[in-house]
Amino acid sequence: MSLLENLTLVFVAGFVTALATGLGALPFFFFDEISDRHNVVLWGLASGIMISASVFGLIEEGLAEGTALEIAVGMAVGVVLVVLAHDVLLDADLDPREYEEADFKKLVLILGILTVHSFPEGIAVGVSFADLGLEGGFGFLGFTVPLLAVFMTVAISIHNIPEGTAISIPLKAMGVDRWKMVWWAVFSSLPQPIGAVIAFAFVQVARDFLPFGFGFAAGAMIYLVVSEFIPEALDIGSALPRGGKPELAGGIIAGVLVMVPLAFI
Repeated sequence: MSLLENLTLVFVAGFVTALATGLGALPFFFFDEISDRHNVVLWGLASGIMISASVFGLIEEGLAEGTALEIAVGMAVGVVLVVLAHDVLLDADLDPREYEEADFKKLVLILGILTVHSFPEGIAVGVSFADLGLEGGFGFLGFTVPLLAVFMTVAISIHNIPEGTAISIPLKAMGVDRWKMVWWAVFSSLPQPIGAVIAFAFVQVARDFLPFGFGFAAGAMIYLVVSEFIPEALDIGSALPRGGKPELAGGIIAGVLVMVPLAFI
């Protein structure tokens, strides 16, 4: 397969994960709201999936390609870049009610902020396709797709569903139309196919940096779980018995149990 065909496949995989975010808005077609208890469980599920994908997918594969030090350095860089991106972008005061009236500059700023969250996930998908076309994968439409790529695409897609729900909750409260909620949920993950293509192209040219790439994606995703997903879940569940911790723990365990079997296929 040509490089363009490979890039197209990687882009499509990243776009599938972005589309999955829109599924998170679908419950609001049937229910007016989602309870705090269920919302905490969903955040826990997303956290468990991300941790599993990072540990059993990215880090494990990275260790097969390089040393533990290379992985650790990559993880540290991933954390630092996410922190810096937050410092630069997340101080902006944005009102979701202004989305529909946002001018071009506003949309660019919104996209930049959303990139902080979804771009590392796209990188994870792109890096997982590093062995595309090599032996050891399975045939799909004439491509030999690495099993890790299937694992990561499925993991990020499932993870994106509760993230789409979280995005839709405030929009629902503001009276945004249901289909527009689906659009904004998908929009929030559009950087993923872009990140996937960039990461795949980079590791094809600079194969020696592949272990760092695995570490970078894992570090960024684990940091997002620890610094944002879990605190967000605990904030939502603060009014629940025991602060929603049992629901959070249950969601995390469920997320791990869902993804671990895929890691050993």
